[in-house]
Amino acid sequence: MSEHMIRIAGAPGAGLGLLARMANRHGLVAGATGTGKTVTLQVMAEQFSTLGVPVFLADVKGDLSGLATPGAINDKIRSRVDQLGLSAYANRPFPVVFWDLYGKQGHPMRTTISDMGPLLLSALLGLNDTQTGVLYAAFRLADEQGMLLLDMKDLRSLLVWVRENRRELGRDYGNLATSSIDAIQRRLLMLEDQGGSMFFGEPALGLSDLMQVDFSGNGVISILDATQLMREPRLYAMFLLWLIAELFENLPEVGDPDKPRLIFFFDEAHLLFDDANEALIEKIEQVVRLIRSKGVGIYFVTQNPADLPDSVLGQLGNRVQHALRAFTPKDQKAVRAAAQTFRPNPALDTAQVITELGVGEALVSFLDAKGRPLPVERALVHPPLSQIGPITEAQRREQLGRSPFKGRYDQPVDRESAYEKLQQRAERAAAKKAEQAEVPAARRSSGRTRQSGFEAFTKSALRSIGSQLGRRIARGLLGSLFGKG
Repeated sequence: MSEHMIRIAGAPGAGLGLLARMANRHGLVAGATGTGKTVTLQVMAEQFSTLGVPVFLADVKGDLSGLATPGAINDKIRSRVDQLGLSAYANRPFPVVFWDLYGKQGHPMRTTISDMGPLLLSALLGLNDTQTGVLYAAFRLADEQGMLLLDMKDLRSLLVWVRENRRELGRDYGNLATSSIDAIQRRLLMLEDQGGSMFFGEPALGLSDLMQVDFSGNGVISILDATQLMREPRLYAMFLLWLIAELFENLPEVGDPDKPRLIFFFDEAHLLFDDANEALIEKIEQVVRLIRSKGVGIYFVTQNPADLPDSVLGQLGNRVQHALRAFTPKDQKAVRAAAQTFRPNPALDTAQVITELGVGEALVSFLDAKGRPLPVERALVHPPLSQIGPITEAQRREQLGRSPFKGRYDQPVDRESAYEKLQQRAERAAAKKAEQAEVPAARRSSGRTRQSGFEAFTKSALRSIGSQLGRRIARGLLGSLFGKG
């Protein structure tokens, strides 16, 4: 490790290493189900951690929690160790922090509506262009009114007010169609029923907490338990994309450091691009292209390289390709396409070898010191040092009990934001209305001929809060059905 080399795979008598200073040039781990992608991801996480590089990864099957405890030698592992001549092989645990969007298997991970932004939020909600435009207008209004959008009730209250005042607002913001506002509200209800409301709020995740090093100099591995989150694939994909975008927007430029500041694994990466519109793909491409200068390496994990757009695939310099099956003409075409993404090796028929690889075998190509892809090599993946497979619930509770972030994120905070401000204005409007009720009707008639803008605002706010309170009661009655309590 003193050479800053990530040892992931090798052949008998020869090792293959990924240069640490090229690790921020991104990468791909691909292969059919059951060919060893998860173990490869585990080995890569271990190696980066040992080098002092923090790692973030999503555990979609629950298997990667084993990183927190030492593995055990069995005949299969001993055979692989002997094949590769790994004389220094010794089982060990790695520093791990568990996270969970739902707060069950790890610390909750939250962001605010404002930080998510209208583009990613519209993609999460599946809005069309017209509805996205209305959402942009709502965000702009919130900024101009000085109202924070922290959680879903903030946004929903604001949308009710926009609907009530769409004619007046239309002069500055264009047509704010009620059908579009209603569609956004329905999508927000659907997202809330899927558990999305637990993602929005405070305390929001501090990015620095994903970039920690322990007292021994090992990079901390942040594991997002995605076993439940994967039931909502759009939420899973948009959450990870938001996290990448936050890293890109907030981290300073560092150029090409000796080793990355963070390695980010995006498992089931095809979900990010399924049904993604052109604007979203363009943003993803931009972030992937530029984030390497922030010292962050992104590694997409998927079944087939064809799952990714060419504009993204072309930026992934380090590649580990596990077996693909070629049972149909479509499969055979995919195998040929995957083979063409490698720099050829005259000693290998890459397309043929992809179909012949066994479990734990892979075709590997990393970047050399000048950033050029090396010829593809057939290799055996190193056995992990930590446990293969999940830890027990008791072990997980023990890990959470000694987490450095215990108590920091576990309880939500609801500070004053758009919902509370609208509520306060509605209360003032109600008080003013009560005062006016005591004034003789004749005086009221002679003293006022039209409704002021402020009164129009507060009336709509009152209606907004009334409807929000009704929905709040409904959530209290039905929340347990969706696991929100």
